[in-house]
Amino acid sequence: MIKKHLGNSNLDIHFVSGGTQANMIIISSILRPYESVISADSGHINIHEAGSIEAVGHKINSVPCSDGKLRVEDIETILSQHKEAPHVVKPKMVYISNSTELGTIYKLDELIKLSNFCKKNGLYLFMDGARLGSALCSKNNDISLENLARLLDIFYIGGTKNGALLGEAIVITNDELKKDFSYNLKQKGALMSKGRVLGLQFATLFEDNLFFDLATHTNLMAQKIAKTLQKCGFNFLCEPETNQIFPILPNMLIKKLEKKYSFYVWKKINKDFSAIRLVTSWATKESAIDKLIASIESGHDI
Repeated sequence: MIKKHLGNSNLDIHFVSGGTQANMIIISSILRPYESVISADSGHINIHEAGSIEAVGHKINSVPCSDGKLRVEDIETILSQHKEAPHVVKPKMVYISNSTELGTIYKLDELIKLSNFCKKNGLYLFMDGARLGSALCSKNNDISLENLARLLDIFYIGGTKNGALLGEAIVITNDELKKDFSYNLKQKGALMSKGRVLGLQFATLFEDNLFFDLATHTNLMAQKIAKTLQKCGFNFLCEPETNQIFPILPNMLIKKLEKKYSFYVWKKINKDFSAIRLVTSWATKESAIDKLIASIESGHDI
């Protein structure tokens, strides 16, 4: 079913339980001990995985990215800093997330540029797809699953954050990365005895368009919040494109909202304003969004 959606039968697909596990297994399986991975500084592997990549012996070359997206120029900078072989690590993989940890998405022309550059420079291009559903269903998206199968060496389709009880589907498109991948799955404890549970999640998600319907809902709920915040005159760290939005609010309003809602402060802007992270899901009810909107509208003038 997944291969049909990707428009390519020459793929290897493996199921694992979660995103951190997928990232760690993919990177540790592909890279040699002296090779490193390039990531945006906000990348999940860089800040939210308790050093899992470093724990399997690989350096992360992080790049400051205000919108969470890597560009060719960022990769060129890292490569130029690692020419003193064999005294430095050898960058070999480019890690990107779609959507990113800041809720932004890659456009097709950006992905093509990254893919072409990586192929030209002997780098593997790997996409973290934990929030891929939200990215593909964004109002600004122009990338298809077929594009991913053509432009990436390896990626995964996130189920956990898009309605599944658990599960991510790793998709390997590059033939040289397919051999013995299952050995690494077993060694890292990812080959589940009850693996059919993971497969069942995706059999359900990719039946009758459910995967995309759930992702569309989560985006619509976030966009409804974003429109209210824009109407109230608030700005954002990045343009709201998916189910993660980062409004910049007065600290007094944030304290008021914290009494009723669960979120956390992402970044302090100045002594009076901070950016918070709001995330909707496939299960978010519109009635809950309406309550949040009412709280924002009643308190935004303090």
